[in-house]
Amino acid sequence: MAQAYGAQFASIYNTQWSGFARRMAPRIERFYRGLPRSVRRHRTLLDLCCGSGQLAVYFLRQGFDVTALDLSGPMLDLAKENVRDHITNSSATFVQADAARFKLDKSHGLVVATYNALNHLPDLDYLRSCFGSVAEATVSGGYFIFDLYTRWGFRRWNDISIMDTGDTFSLQRGIYDGGSRAQTLFTGFIRDGEQFTRFEESIYNTVFELTSVQQLLAQTGWGSAYFARSDDLAEPISEPEHEDRVWIVAKR
Repeated sequence: MAQAYGAQFASIYNTQWSGFARRMAPRIERFYRGLPRSVRRHRTLLDLCCGSGQLAVYFLRQGFDVTALDLSGPMLDLAKENVRDHITNSSATFVQADAARFKLDKSHGLVVATYNALNHLPDLDYLRSCFGSVAEATVSGGYFIFDLYTRWGFRRWNDISIMDTGDTFSLQRGIYDGGSRAQTLFTGFIRDGEQFTRFEESIYNTVFELTSVQQLLAQTGWGSAYFARSDDLAEPISEPEHEDRVWIVAKR
């Protein structure tokens, strides 16, 4: 099963780390807008591993109907709160489910998973199951766009960083020994009224070989897939393992 984050970590993610989704949302929407009309007429988005909903907010503003899926109840609660004022002519549906095993009642033109969310799946079997579940939730000709940290990127993982905002103090330590798994340890304190509550969270990441990722996509119903950088999702790159983070653009 994928990891489900607790309330304290979700709160910190919402205030400190949600900028990644905000930065990528316009680039993804711009790529989708450039696709043939037969594809982009499906203004339905599945925000897979939606976190606290910042990417969902952007697409709701663009008139998409959004399904936001996450395993973490606290993350979904924050996502509901964040999108509340942005539902006008669009609709938002929230689903608590495992990204590796889910089934939805409707199909989507675009599925997105950001901030190396799928690195948190424990192995290739879970990744295969995720790709199959996403394929079933995507219209024919629709797109699945997600990013992964590469082995090269994880080599830079071993580091310690400290954050102190006044309301939150946290220490983050990355651990990677060159194998198939990396770990990030979070510990610290978050303000709760007049007091501070201590929290701990361990996040595990799996190092997926990108050739295996492409093979799994082909095996689970995806007609094509290529690797790209964040600044140009329409331009395939030839050496994805040399990137710290790579984007995968798959067509159903």
